[in-house]
Amino acid sequence: MAGGRDDRGYGQFGLIDELSEKELRDQLETNVFGAFWVTQAALPHLRKQRSGHIVQVSSIGGISAFAGIGAYHASKWALEGFSQALAQEVAEFGVHVTLIEPGGFDTDWGGSSAKRAKEMPEYAELREKIKEQRKARIGKQGDPKASARALFKVVDAKEPPLRVFFGAVPLGIAKADYAKRLETWEKWQPVALEAQGD
Repeated sequence: MAGGRDDRGYGQFGLIDELSEKELRDQLETNVFGAFWVTQAALPHLRKQRSGHIVQVSSIGGISAFAGIGAYHASKWALEGFSQALAQEVAEFGVHVTLIEPGGFDTDWGGSSAKRAKEMPEYAELREKIKEQRKARIGKQGDPKASARALFKVVDAKEPPLRVFFGAVPLGIAKADYAKRLETWEKWQPVALEAQGD
């Protein structure tokens, strides 16, 4: 605990309407600022040696979003944005950046290490739907021990990826999510052009 905060990674559960400002800020402190501070501490050394690899632990929740964990998503989307920018900023120093985007793994992320907002009775029915959707979405959980081998393959690659999924489920979620986004963007492109003033 640094400064009274729990600095270990965790998931903050709670609907947006249920979250306190402190719960949201604490999730951002851990998942965004924690990664930011470690990254800034490492960068002078990596720049000096003109090599290195920064690996950020994101999530499928860093490119998609599901009801009930909005604070977690906000933190992972922020991590994704600053890491993509960082990759462009440090490339000339021979430093790589990779975002690992796992799906559900056999860890305690959703168990005793999780934090939960005070539940509002108005959302009881929705909360039950969310639980069922999460069970259906996760499928077989990944093995954290196997992830170590996969991580070495990424880090040892001559041209490592900026983003890589870990687990079987994330690719399907990403394909479905991005197909919907592209369809919506295409449908509303006339409005986009109108907004430009052409």
